[in-house]
Amino acid sequence: MLAYTVIGSTDLDKSLAFYDSLLELVGGKQLMGLDRIKFYGSEAGGAMLAVCTPADGNAQACGNGNMIAIPGGSTDGVDALYKKALELGATDCGAPEQHLSFFYGGYVRDLDNNKIGFVHLTPA
Repeated sequence: MLAYTVIGSTDLDKSLAFYDSLLELVGGKQLMGLDRIKFYGSEAGGAMLAVCTPADGNAQACGNGNMIAIPGGSTDGVDALYKKALELGATDCGAPEQHLSFFYGGYVRDLDNNKIGFVHLTPA
C-alpha cells in the first residue's frame, strides 16, 4: 500500500551511515537517491524509507505522533535491530517486549530524534 515514507535529517552523511548499518540487518540497502535524499528498500518496486534534508532549506523537525515501524521478522530480529540502533547512537524509547499477544516491539529515536519502532507481528 505504501510507496515510501520520508524522514528528515540534519546531517545526511551521519544519517546514511546509521541507516546503512541498521537496515542491513533486515536486507535493506540504498536503492536510489539524489543529492539530498536517499531511498532504502529490499527490492525495486517495494516499499521504501527515504532519508533527506528538507527541500525548503529549513531545519529538520520531527512530527509529534509520527513513527516509522520496521519489521524484525522475529522477536530475535526485533532485539537485534534495537541493540544495533543503540550501538549506532540511537536513544532508547522502550526496550523490546511483548505488548499484546500478537505484538512484540521496541522503540528508539534515531540521530535526528525520529521515532523508530522495531516490530514483530503474529496472527492474533
